[in-house]
Amino acid sequence: MPIRSAAMAAGVLVALSSAAGVVRAQSQPTPARVSTGLVTIESDQQRADQLTGVITATGNVRIVYPDERVVATARQAQYFSRENRVVLSGDVDIVQEGGNLIRAERVIYLVDGERLLAVPPQGEQVFSRVRIPQQAAPQP
Repeated sequence: MPIRSAAMAAGVLVALSSAAGVVRAQSQPTPARVSTGLVTIESDQQRADQLTGVITATGNVRIVYPDERVVATARQAQYFSRENRVVLSGDVDIVQEGGNLIRAERVIYLVDGERLLAVPPQGEQVFSRVRIPQQAAPQP
């Protein structure tokens, strides 16, 4: 898998949460940070198909995106470059430092529209936990 393609795919995968608002809710403004763009993908197997434009990581997939303080895990992650679509499937967990998370059987992220669809396991529900910023009480 070309490094550039892998990094792009992984960056898109873990940006799922932030673009969908799942990991952006914070109790205070985030201090300015230097972005490294570094994304790590660990899996049992990774492959890129230049003919179809699909990048696939399978088996114990773990994606770490330190810039967003996000870790995503799934059984499989796919980036469809032609559609600019990411699909995480199989016991998907997307977690951000600070407690925000989403759990589903399948997460589909449309990058261009910044739209996310989380699908639960058969007969179950999607689970999300989002920290909502607290507003200071008005001063008398």
